Amino acid sequence: MTLLLPMNETLPPGLYIVATPIGNLGDLSPRAARVLAGASLVLAEDKRVSARLLAHAGASVPMRTYNDHSDEADRAGVVARLGTEAIALVSDAGTPLISDPGYKLVRDARAAGHEIFTIPGPCAAVAALTLAGLPTDRFLFIGFLPPKEKARADALAEIAGVRASLVFYESGPRLGASLASLAAVLGPREAAVARELTKLHEQCVTGTLADLAERYRDSSPKGEIVVVVGPPAAAPPPSEDQLDQALRDLLASGESPSRAAATVSQQFGIKRKLVYDRALQLAR
Repeated sequence: MTLLLPMNETLPPGLYIVATPIGNLGDLSPRAARVLAGASLVLAEDKRVSARLLAHAGASVPMRTYNDHSDEADRAGVVARLGTEAIALVSDAGTPLISDPGYKLVRDARAAGHEIFTIPGPCAAVAALTLAGLPTDRFLFIGFLPPKEKARADALAEIAGVRASLVFYESGPRLGASLASLAAVLGPREAAVARELTKLHEQCVTGTLADLAERYRDSSPKGEIVVVVGPPAAAPPPSEDQLDQALRDLLASGESPSRAAATVSQQFGIKRKLVYDRALQLAR
C-alpha cells in the first residue's frame, strides 16, 4: 500500500518505518516530519535522542523505547495496537532495520496482517558510498565487525573473495585495530574512512587499507564512522600451461572434451569455445 499523506490528514493504522537524519536535522524529509507528528506513538531506540528530533519536527507524541533489549512481550504489545493506531519506528540516526533489530517487529506486524509503510531517507552506509569514489554497482553491507581480533579475522576471511565493495560501521576507539585486520586479511585494496557525515566536520579520507591503518593506528577519531573497502583486483588470466594442465586432469579422469571445457571455462572465466577447441586438440 502506498501512503500519500497531505498535511493534517489522519494517518491510517499501521507500522511506519521512518528514516531520520544521521547528523544534520535539515535532512528530515517533510513527509517524515508529518508522519512523526501524526503518529499516536513513536518507538525510539533512545528516547533522549529522539526527543530532540521530535522537537525539531514540532511533534508532541508519546514515545516508548524499542531497541536491542526489547523482548517478545514488548513486540507483541506493539503489534496488538497496530490494528487501530499509527505507530512510527525510528532509530537514533538513519534508516531503521539497518544494523538494528527492527526487522523482527516488521516480520511480526506483517504476519499479523497489519499495514507497513516505509518513509525512506538518510542512511550512513549509502552516504559513505557516495563519497568514497569506489565501485557502487555491487556492494555488501557488513555492519560492525567483531571486537576481538581472531573473530574479526575469521569474519573477514569469509567475505574476502566477494567481488563487491564492502561497507562497515565502526567506532573511533576500534577503528585502528579494525583497519589493521582489514589490511592483513584483504590486502592492498583501496578504501575510505567517512566520519561525521552531514555534520559540520564531515570528512572522507581515502587510500589503501595499509595507509589508512597506519594513519589511524594511534588515533581514535570522534563521531560515527563508516569504512568502505573496494572489491578485490581481478585475477590474472591463466597461462597456457595452467589451462592445458587443468584440461588434461579432467580428460584423464574421464570427462568428455565438452564437459572439461565447460568446467575450465567457468573456473578461469574464459570463453567456452576457446577452451573447447583446446580440449579437442589435447583429446586427440
